[in-house]
Amino acid sequence: MLKRVVVAFGAAILLGSSSLPAQAKPAHSKEPVSSGRPLSQWIADLKGAAPQTRNAAAYEIAGMGAEAAAAVPALIEALDDPAPSVRFPVTVALLEIGPAAKAAVPRLQQMVDEELNDEIAASARRALKRIDPAAVPTQ
Repeated sequence: MLKRVVVAFGAAILLGSSSLPAQAKPAHSKEPVSSGRPLSQWIADLKGAAPQTRNAAAYEIAGMGAEAAAAVPALIEALDDPAPSVRFPVTVALLEIGPAAKAAVPRLQQMVDEELNDEIAASARRALKRIDPAAVPTQ
């Protein structure tokens, strides 16, 4: 009887421990994670209904740096967000991604010239300096 209990207990431990790696993030996954959420979820939040959600997503993506290069197309789209509180951190995210955000150069150049909010225009200029210094418009 004791032998059956020990065997059953051992089997339970083995079964329980074998399911743990399945719950963990796969080692081969290349998607960066911030605050426990993968980049793809933060990208989806860039289209959230609330400006606070979009703002938080842009800052989380910025914190991932160059590893967030997959977010560049969504960030370029977010540069047209109606809320300045979203456009600013989007420029910061592009700056942090760096040269991998080269696709954003034309839109950032446009923002330097046309953005009504001076802080956002200045942030767009800083992003350009980091992404492609030669692309910064001369004054």
